Amino acid sequence: MVVASAIADLIKQRTESHLRKIQAAVSSKPIVMRAEYAHCPNLTIIDTPGFVLKAKRGEPESTPEEILSMVKSLAAPPHRLVLFLQQSSVEWCSSIWLDTLKEIDPAFRRTMIVISKFDNRLKEFTERWEVDTFLSASGYLGDNIHPFFVALPKDRGTISNEEFRRQICQVDIDVLRHLRDNVKGGFSEEKYGSHIGFSCLRKYLESELQKRYKEAAPATLALLEQRCSEVSMELARLDSKLQATSDVSQLRRSAMLHAASICTHLRALLDGAADPAPELWGKTTEEEQLHSGIGSWPGINMSVKPANSTLKLYGGAAFERVMHEFRCATYSMECPQVSREKVANILLAHAGRGGSSGLTEAAAEIARAAARSWLAPLIDTACDRLAFVLQSLFDLAMERNRNKDSQYQNVEDMDGYVGFLAALRCSYYKFVRDLSKQCKQIVRHHLDSVTSPYSHICYENDSIGFGSVANSMNRFNHFTGVTSFDLSDSGSALEEAQENMPPKDQQHMTPPAKGNEAKDILRESQLTVPETPSPDLPSDIHGGKKKDNGIPNDGGPRKRHARMAAYTNRNHHNNSIIGADDIGSKSGSSYSTICAISAKYFAKMREVLIERNVPSALNSGFLTPCRERLYLALGFDLFAVNDDKFMDMFVAPGAVDNIQNERQSLIKRQKILLSCLNEFKNISRAL
Repeated sequence: MVVASAIADLIKQRTESHLRKIQAAVSSKPIVMRAEYAHCPNLTIIDTPGFVLKAKRGEPESTPEEILSMVKSLAAPPHRLVLFLQQSSVEWCSSIWLDTLKEIDPAFRRTMIVISKFDNRLKEFTERWEVDTFLSASGYLGDNIHPFFVALPKDRGTISNEEFRRQICQVDIDVLRHLRDNVKGGFSEEKYGSHIGFSCLRKYLESELQKRYKEAAPATLALLEQRCSEVSMELARLDSKLQATSDVSQLRRSAMLHAASICTHLRALLDGAADPAPELWGKTTEEEQLHSGIGSWPGINMSVKPANSTLKLYGGAAFERVMHEFRCATYSMECPQVSREKVANILLAHAGRGGSSGLTEAAAEIARAAARSWLAPLIDTACDRLAFVLQSLFDLAMERNRNKDSQYQNVEDMDGYVGFLAALRCSYYKFVRDLSKQCKQIVRHHLDSVTSPYSHICYENDSIGFGSVANSMNRFNHFTGVTSFDLSDSGSALEEAQENMPPKDQQHMTPPAKGNEAKDILRESQLTVPETPSPDLPSDIHGGKKKDNGIPNDGGPRKRHARMAAYTNRNHHNNSIIGADDIGSKSGSSYSTICAISAKYFAKMREVLIERNVPSALNSGFLTPCRERLYLALGFDLFAVNDDKFMDMFVAPGAVDNIQNERQSLIKRQKILLSCLNEFKNISRAL
């Protein structure tokens, strides 16, 4: 117990200390004092600094503006009553703060105006109209707004509370007696009598508070009931958690149903869905590249813009768009330029082996190497982009599961089990990564098959030669020696000069007898074309006769030769080799010819991959497992474990103790809220 003056001194001391610390004259930081008394209403009183026109000496010049801003901020909430206090010595016409009050509460619906020290003004009234004019504040407050006029005792020494109340009542009686007896004609007592005296102000404030209590009682009662209900629901949730930690079978069932529901939504998104809104959850092609961290297609310098690249898509639509983008990127790549050194190393090696198909074999080898080195990174990028599209669907499936009724009955809300949801997400991501790895291997296998020396793709349409390219190939395949032609820059000029001159020793290179034999073999090859040539026969693959090296065809094991084309005669005496398409190059330019043929073979390999192999492999490698094997894979990963390992996803070390402590705290809060609710119900009935 302390005296009231000690509290006032402490407030003054704290205020001065705080203002010195912040070096200001006023501060919006409040000093909160709680007073509890059995017979006082629940009420918060905010005592603001008084308005000033000019800062005192030593105070900042902005002090009046700071006080005005603080008062406006504190009086702004609509549930707060505003008590405006003004001395009686201030005339209504010169009250500059009324304008500020009108800004806060224009209609004065929650404002009470109190004129203090009214006893000091009484001696100025001699006529009735003077008193009524001042009491009415005519023209300044409106007809329905009546201020209160109060006065306090002069003697404010150390007196008891009862004595102070008696003196207040005596001052009110003295003020009314003066207005009745000392003013000519008195005053309009029936109109203004209820607003004169401290007792009238007290009755009005109590009635206004009671009115506000009655108006707020239904909302307050509903709020208390809502909080009690929320605490009860939270307790039920904690009880369910505690029960789940002891009932593993029920938890397994709920987790399985949740995983099955997520898989169902994933399949729906892959099959085509527009919920949730694609505008919010979808991604454009540029956003996919940015968020996936993959960026542009390797080896492609130009910007690849597939159809619908600016639309926000997800699921199966985004998957198909990436497939189309991969096709556009692949077709935008031409066969890379090969240096003369690489061409010479490959071509001269083939020429040194003998045979008449060295040019086409060398071109095919260059095309195979280009396809393996340039198409493989595009395939890996396509698999990574498709994997990102599939992984992005997990969040969409979770959102659909929250907002839509699942086809599985009695699915428990698993949002609170963060560990399980994280494990489910990781398992799904691992499943998609494994699919991406498998698809890369499958498509790489297709690439290896297409670029294999055993593949006949390069020769499928080479049964007829066209124009000068065929003639050029015929001439170059004719030379079997390593030094028969020159691929260097200086050699190309010599070739052009000798372009139309037959070799001087042509009759020695191709004897007439051998030439006739070659023609016979050519006719025989035209009659019979076996499906699989035998590498055991180094001569004509189209006939079963004994060849020049004396090794007969004895019907032994038939194996493919790494450098053998299905539709090319391997006899080195045969000069009628089938050429490629007409590329328009000069017959004497071996380098440009082999580059053109390589580009044609590269285009064939690319077309076979993109149009035949890759799309079906990626669709069956990604989409089919997601539709048919996803739940089985997730179930095996998450649920095919013992109970202890399974519960690690749901119960962290010490989690049960934390839940128990939280439950005890909620039980205490529930008791307090129920007590408040019952007490407020009784108070509401009394109001």
